[in-house]
Amino acid sequence: MTPPPGPYSGASTLALVARASAFSFGLVYGSVKLKILKMKVNSRNKAEAKAHH
Repeated sequence: MTPPPGPYSGASTLALVARASAFSFGLVYGSVKLKILKMKVNSRNKAEAKAHH
């Protein structure tokens, strides 16, 4: 499997670090987004429950 040509090509340390940091940033961003979405859903559910009673 050869890396595509461009800034991330080659097995240089900089390319590996850039790829790893981008990957970890994606993971963190995704988990934060999920937490916010869950919080929004929970608060909406609580508001609906109050309205129904």
